Amino acid sequence: MKKICTLISLIFFCFNLFAQKKVNKQTKPIIEEGFRLYKSEMTSWNGSDLFLEKYKKRNNIGGYFSFSEDGLNKCVFFSKNENPKVIGTITFGDNFEKSATVNLEERDFTQIELELYSLRREALAIIRQDTLFKKYENTNLNIIPLLDKKENKVYVLTGPTQNGVVIFGNDYLLTFGKKNNLTSKKSLHKNIIPIEYNQNEEVEISMHSHLSETGDFITATDICTLMLYGKFTGWKQHNVVSEKYLNSWNIKTNQLFIVTMDVVRKINEDKKKKN
Repeated sequence: MKKICTLISLIFFCFNLFAQKKVNKQTKPIIEEGFRLYKSEMTSWNGSDLFLEKYKKRNNIGGYFSFSEDGLNKCVFFSKNENPKVIGTITFGDNFEKSATVNLEERDFTQIELELYSLRREALAIIRQDTLFKKYENTNLNIIPLLDKKENKVYVLTGPTQNGVVIFGNDYLLTFGKKNNLTSKKSLHKNIIPIEYNQNEEVEISMHSHLSETGDFITATDICTLMLYGKFTGWKQHNVVSEKYLNSWNIKTNQLFIVTMDVVRKINEDKKKKN
């Protein structure tokens, strides 16, 4: 009997190990995309502050976008006229706390900048016309264009304009061909999830849940939001609960731990029996 139990335990362990490897393979690109979005948004946050500090012709600002190139993170501002020019370039290393380079020289777009500007312009036109995109009070829609080898993407995140709140959801993904022809559009979360926080209080765990349409795993936009705002909240961990999985994001280490909801239910049942 003992041998049978040992064999069953071994089979269960091997099964869990195989399942964990499969989950890790599925979530690896999500995490990578989340870090990429975070880097773009951090560049925009810091770049906007520095640019607006130095640039006085506010009526000439048409917009901005951020991207990474040759190990550097760049926030590029362009003019408002019909044939826009670059009017400011703010450059950072990966450590955003260290000094940045501010260049207010007016110039033409580089090739990659022109592609990002065109992608952003196409996305903005769609967002303004399509009823898929919702705008809520005390929020902004943040446009994040990304260039890839086979396709281009634009993420749209909802950011708060007030302190003391983190917003999950009301986020979107537009996918384009290499000639910026729209190939798909979708809402990543079907709702908006604002969570209030107090900087003076340390909260162990915050959470939100995913409907089946959003998927089993934490989204790249969730990861980006947690990396941007988590350090201000006092949270130690944020859980994303789906039908199949509990996704736990460690705010301090920026690492993801996933366990099946079956295991969570078993742990809860064991706790009830002990109590």
